Amino acid sequence: MKWKIFSVFFFLVAIFSLQAAAQADTFPKKKTYRVGVFAALYLDSVFTNGNFKYKEGMPKFIMPAVDFINGVQVGFDSLELDDVNINAYIYDTKSYTEPLPALIKNKKIDQLDLIIGSVRDLEYRQLADFALSKSIPFISATYPNDGGITANPNVVLLNSTLKAHCEAIYSYILQNHGTDKIYLCRKKGTQEDKIAAYLKTMNEQDGKPLLSIQILNFDSTVSADFLKSKLDSNRQTVIIGGSLDETFAMGIVNAGYSIYQQYPITLVGMPNWDAFKGLMKKDAFEDFPIYFTTPYFNTKTDNYSKILTDAYAKKLKGKPSDMAFKGFECAQLFTRLLAKYPTDFIKHINDKSYKIFTDYNFRPVMLNKAGTVPDYFENKHLYFVRILNGVTYKAW
Repeated sequence: MKWKIFSVFFFLVAIFSLQAAAQADTFPKKKTYRVGVFAALYLDSVFTNGNFKYKEGMPKFIMPAVDFINGVQVGFDSLELDDVNINAYIYDTKSYTEPLPALIKNKKIDQLDLIIGSVRDLEYRQLADFALSKSIPFISATYPNDGGITANPNVVLLNSTLKAHCEAIYSYILQNHGTDKIYLCRKKGTQEDKIAAYLKTMNEQDGKPLLSIQILNFDSTVSADFLKSKLDSNRQTVIIGGSLDETFAMGIVNAGYSIYQQYPITLVGMPNWDAFKGLMKKDAFEDFPIYFTTPYFNTKTDNYSKILTDAYAKKLKGKPSDMAFKGFECAQLFTRLLAKYPTDFIKHINDKSYKIFTDYNFRPVMLNKAGTVPDYFENKHLYFVRILNGVTYKAW
């Protein structure tokens, strides 16, 4: 099955590339826009002389990119635009023969009108710098980081940064739990320091704390007895799980679950907690809700979801992953916006008329208060999601 998915994926890429190129010749009077999609496919690593190297199926490390591109494929294949042609190009950022720096140096991507990237780290920075130099909008689809870029209004972050998530958590608590006891539970670590610092800065904007947030420090183990000693059975308590570490997160959840029937607790975790399989087990934490923030939420019951699901069932004999849904949405949403606003795309990035799955709210980020140019645009619309008995629900 894995090999079949792999082979069909590349067959679709080849067919789509031919269709896209032919489209421009068939309708020469229509305006043509070029969209480049970048992802780490590692084609040169998994193939040797045209032969697939992994006998047991596709390696896990390429699956996120493959799923993203599969979703992109279906998104472009089902895109209906009457007035323009779209030429779409898929680039493997891990290519040995044409790595990203070579594409840039040799001016192979200078004519793109839009860049969509499921990239991170160095390749994210390379694309961001290139987008700035050529004034091309760059949609960073999956990287939850600004990568240290500044003064680059061409970059749009879909996957909100950790700071944005902390802002959303703080806003939620301020509006809904301002008079409750609030504890930030954390362990030692760089990310944990950032989370604590973000919340502290938000809470002390006027020089004094607006909310009473107490910090509870734990070592490698989370003691339910210690946590219990801090709670009041007659008062609602908010616990912020201030760590991205799965072991620590599960420790906080287990501790809270062991006492929640005697102590009213609202447990709020970090954005990556949705990937912790232990939280998604139906019978693991019966009737104990766990909350986290996410920029993506999709019930997968709409018509667009059906298009993607049906295409996967027909062509790949499987079900689309979340990465496939993200790829589909990027291809559909931002290509439509490009076709409608080709000369001032960024100014209309919040146009809601082409919503696919997700509600976005892109805001300019000014890291320097005295700055005059946005450092980038970031999605500030975050969903509060509740996990209950292994099922996720939109809570706020």
